[in-house]
Amino acid sequence: MTSPSGFSPTAGAPPFFAVRIALVFCAPMMVNGIALPYFPVWLETLSMNDFEIGIVLAVPLFIRVFTAPVAGVIADRLGERSIVLLWSGVLSLSTALALFAAGGFWPVLLLYTLQGAVYSPYVPITDAIALSGVRRWNFDYARMRLWGSLAFIFATMAGGWLAGLYGGGMVLPAMAAAFVLTVFGALIVPKIGKPRRPSPIAAIASVPAGGTLRQRDVQLMLIGVSLVNASHAMLYAFSVIYWRKLGFSGTDIGILWSVGVLAEVILFLFAVRLRRRFSLWSMMIFGAMMAVGRWLVFPLDMGFAGYFALQCAHAFTFAILHASVQSRLVERVAEEQEAAAQGLYFFYTGIFMALATFVSGYAYNWYGVHGFYLMSAIAAVGLAFVVAGRVAALAAGDQPQRAASGG
Repeated sequence: MTSPSGFSPTAGAPPFFAVRIALVFCAPMMVNGIALPYFPVWLETLSMNDFEIGIVLAVPLFIRVFTAPVAGVIADRLGERSIVLLWSGVLSLSTALALFAAGGFWPVLLLYTLQGAVYSPYVPITDAIALSGVRRWNFDYARMRLWGSLAFIFATMAGGWLAGLYGGGMVLPAMAAAFVLTVFGALIVPKIGKPRRPSPIAAIASVPAGGTLRQRDVQLMLIGVSLVNASHAMLYAFSVIYWRKLGFSGTDIGILWSVGVLAEVILFLFAVRLRRRFSLWSMMIFGAMMAVGRWLVFPLDMGFAGYFALQCAHAFTFAILHASVQSRLVERVAEEQEAAAQGLYFFYTGIFMALATFVSGYAYNWYGVHGFYLMSAIAAVGLAFVVAGRVAALAAGDQPQRAASGG
């Protein structure tokens, strides 16, 4: 067996490390590719109103912010992170099967919240194992993670096709099948022994009182970018329901979701080139401004072509922000606080996304698609925090480097 292009074997690494990690990334992305767009559609088949759908989607987001760090600590202390990965996959599959017997708001809320709790560490721990491979054997993280994005695109396209054939009834079987893959992924993940650094999610509880992570510009940047990320909440919760009401087919909806992820992947591929031409603050501010505009335009009935173009903006409303904040953390945060910085970013994004999802249930229930104006307001607040972060950085004497110097 030969490694795919870009997966160069490295001395001392477990056999086929990059290939196995790529396959493990595919499993949870298959779950997310079904659950993120289409689980609200299944909830609608249970005659839940928009407010109840918002609650069911929001509560697990709150819970995962606290359960994922606990699982991260356990995984780091066990000395073999794959053990927690296996338990996460098995328990998540169990809750997915239990949902077949749930038929009302409270049972679904309980089971989906439990699923959110046990599933929450799967992707972060996979990330941690992959990053250990990057540090120890110089593997390319982006090339491994890319296959997860491709799996997400495949799942959303397949989900759209199945939704067109079977409606919301296809959601639970598709999710259960995807969770079977997470168990398989946990069985094939490379065993790399005790971690040399803590997982980012495990480091949330141990953020030091001082140090580079507490710098004002860093905190304002993390809050601002997390708020812009949270402004996507209504898109994740209600876009498929809205597009179905407009008469889009399941395949059309699958394409709309897939093109957003594809645009994100393309942006990541060109991130280094953009970094050489523009400052990180400029890219973050531009991405936040694009988010404000994206949600202002979304309520307009633009037809399939219009929404296709708008979904391509995901490259700027998420990907360019995420890439920029990661580079900025490398510049401003000491290496020994790297995991804590990632954990804090996870915490802010999780809390704000949960709050925005909760509020979006009210907003969509009361105002329909015009509730996206509220998402634009959230993005605007995030933009203000990012701008404040840039001002704080300049006040601290942190001058942006010239583009010609590589940023």
